[in-house]
Amino acid sequence: MTALDDAVAVSQGWDVPHASVAVVTADGRTAASAGDQDRVYRLASVTKLLSAYAALVAVEEGALSLDQPAGPPGATVEHLLAHTAGYDFSSTTLRAAPGERRLYSNTGFEVLADLLESETGIAFDAYAQEAVFAPLGMAHTSIGDSAAAGGSSTTADLARFAAELQQPRLLDPATLERATGVSFPGRRGVLPGFGQQPENDWGLGLEIRGTKSPHWTGAHNSPETFGHFGQSGTFLWVDPRAGAALVALTDRPFGPWAAEVWPPFSDGVLEALRTG
Repeated sequence: MTALDDAVAVSQGWDVPHASVAVVTADGRTAASAGDQDRVYRLASVTKLLSAYAALVAVEEGALSLDQPAGPPGATVEHLLAHTAGYDFSSTTLRAAPGERRLYSNTGFEVLADLLESETGIAFDAYAQEAVFAPLGMAHTSIGDSAAAGGSSTTADLARFAAELQQPRLLDPATLERATGVSFPGRRGVLPGFGQQPENDWGLGLEIRGTKSPHWTGAHNSPETFGHFGQSGTFLWVDPRAGAALVALTDRPFGPWAAEVWPPFSDGVLEALRTG
């Protein structure tokens, strides 16, 4: 057993029915894992990582463009991906002008999925399957009935996706670099589960850690860390400085338990990576 094996094994003591975890290094290798890697879990909002990646493939293919009008007047595809279109969380009610605030919204991703379907003639889940999941060998992953929160996957599949997020094969590296930079910087907003953030940084569908506090990643995750967590008790982050990604899937809904155990767990993994 290595220090990294010990660090991920902590997840097996969480008060959850099941937990499956994997650490993926920048070279695409699964360096450590714990739990059933082939168990299928509901992803909730981790789905947005997959949906955003499919949308970025569509941008590269010319089916969409980031500056294409989408959603409310004045909004674009970029606004939808970056949660700045002004939509309410779960309805088409507008709570701000486009670009004004960071309003985390499932609606924005549903509107984006409808747009992609109308532009390509392909159902969004099918497009994601063809553009992302099949090429990466993610045989047990689907978007389901919601581009915002309907996905399901396994840790093994998301380990493949985490490798792609570090060494992209399906996207030009410049596109991924654009996606992991901050879109509409300096926007305040609420990070669900962690409260108001004066700078609620987000990329193109990917949450950027930045200076957020409190946060679901570790205290020692770099500001460049990006990823997403889901209300089904799931998360995936990539820390470019650490040269690694961490996938953790559970079947206990997010709550105080997760806010308590996830950050020190991430810090333990980072420490094990650092010390070798």
